Amino acid sequence: MGEVNGNEVLAQALKNQGVEFVFGIVGIPVIELGMVLQSVGIKYVGMRNEQAACYAAQAIGYLTGTPGICLVVSGPGLLHCFGGMANAQINCWPLLVIGGSAPQDHEGIGGFQECNQVELARPYCKYSARPPSVQLIPLHVEKAIRLTKYGRPGVSYLDFPGNLLQQMVVEESVPKYYVSPKPVSIFPDTALIEKAANVLISARNPLVIIGKGAAYARAESEICDLIKSTGLPFLATPMGKGVVSDTADECVASARTFALKNADAVLLLGARLNWILHFGQAPRFSSDVQIIQIDICAEELHNSVKCAVGIQSDMVSAVRELNQVLKSRKYSIQRNSEWCKLLRENCKENKAKVQQMAMDIEPPLNYYAVFHHLQEIIPKNSVIVSEGANTMDIGRAMLLNSMPRHRLDAGTFGTMGVGPGFAIAAAMWCKSYAPEKRVICVEGDSAFGFSGMEIETMFRYKLPVIIIIVNNNGIYGGLDKDTFDDMQNTEDISTLLPPTSLTVDVHYENMMNLFSEKGHFCRTILELQVAVRNSLICKDRPSLINVMINPSADRKPQAFNWLTASKL
Repeated sequence: MGEVNGNEVLAQALKNQGVEFVFGIVGIPVIELGMVLQSVGIKYVGMRNEQAACYAAQAIGYLTGTPGICLVVSGPGLLHCFGGMANAQINCWPLLVIGGSAPQDHEGIGGFQECNQVELARPYCKYSARPPSVQLIPLHVEKAIRLTKYGRPGVSYLDFPGNLLQQMVVEESVPKYYVSPKPVSIFPDTALIEKAANVLISARNPLVIIGKGAAYARAESEICDLIKSTGLPFLATPMGKGVVSDTADECVASARTFALKNADAVLLLGARLNWILHFGQAPRFSSDVQIIQIDICAEELHNSVKCAVGIQSDMVSAVRELNQVLKSRKYSIQRNSEWCKLLRENCKENKAKVQQMAMDIEPPLNYYAVFHHLQEIIPKNSVIVSEGANTMDIGRAMLLNSMPRHRLDAGTFGTMGVGPGFAIAAAMWCKSYAPEKRVICVEGDSAFGFSGMEIETMFRYKLPVIIIIVNNNGIYGGLDKDTFDDMQNTEDISTLLPPTSLTVDVHYENMMNLFSEKGHFCRTILELQVAVRNSLICKDRPSLINVMINPSADRKPQAFNWLTASKL
């Protein structure tokens, strides 16, 4: 009879469950596991930091619907993952983390990197476990994978002591475990769909808000049909962009503040009433707005405010049924209605203000000029990764998406450092599923510092990611060179230099020299556009463009602060 070890059983179990991608950093006790994963046909991407590996694995889960694997070593290796695990859990993205751990006979006596990993991981997971035997590995893999996808997607953790991975067992003693079926569709209550239709039909100022939950649910066809057949105005949350194209006539993103404040009925599709949507409360929303919320998770309904209609359902099924009811009742909103006229006027007014800033191309540049002229030349089907403070916030409005799941950013948890990891995952997805598409990774200079060394990973795997660093010498804003130099000449810099300051005029593009390549340093729009066009030619390596902007550049004046203030 043949024998197999724990590494082989685990790798085959993951393969059987449909896993395609693993991102990680190997070391004792998972070096052999990394190799065995490759031997069964799973793609392995070695990263430079466990946190970035965790970001990449969750992004591939969002893009494909099948959890990516983050493979890490024991102790500190797993602890470095917790920021990424929390991000995936709060973003509701499928992720499976596999951690090596100290041999079981070394536990309690000071084993190498010994810690209680299963319990430490539990707060960031839906499921955290250690298979008790090699024979039970397939059972736990199936359950872990299934729970990342069923209900509200999230995170699982599986713990593997070194001795379990190396243990030999008779191959026939390992059961052939079943493959997880697709998540069961939850169909909506027909009475609630009718009630939702009544709310929309009776509303004078209806609005649709599309969240990343709708994007993950692959509900774009049904939602596009709903918007086109009814003419309902819509706006999207950051990663809900592209479910319906940002260029659609019904998109009122430019009138976001006005639309939220004046809507009397809101259809919420896969979005949560959290800080991103100002909790659904006044003054950002009308105090008497009627909210129709559709979500896969019953616990999310009526959160923060009581909904007029709360529907637990699979997004595709609910939107399809709602649209059928609205069509049967011949409902559509007229473009010449007072509500649509006001929205168009507000959009036009705001776009004019932005256009004025975008056309100001005198150095030092501002955000709007950079993003407007970047948008002009990047491919319209690009996957856009973005992080930073103003870089992400302004870029979200200026860099348009016409396809779902083509924007990845800091998300619900507002996590900085996700950019390079997300970009690597997106580039691996493109390589396998859409080789004609490009990944554009737009980073603030501060955000890039978290995971910038992942550019080596991009070189190693020949991933043509275009990294654009919008460099303002700081967090939110930095200092000009003269002021910075003056402060550095003081006796105690740490008591004077603002906490938001970074070094002035850092030449991040010189990181390309590490790989015998050249980056691009830009101060003008012409230099930026030439750099982007040259970078689009490169198909087998990353590019890095460092564009300097005014350290005091900011967003256009806002009616409200971006973050709803506490009332306590």
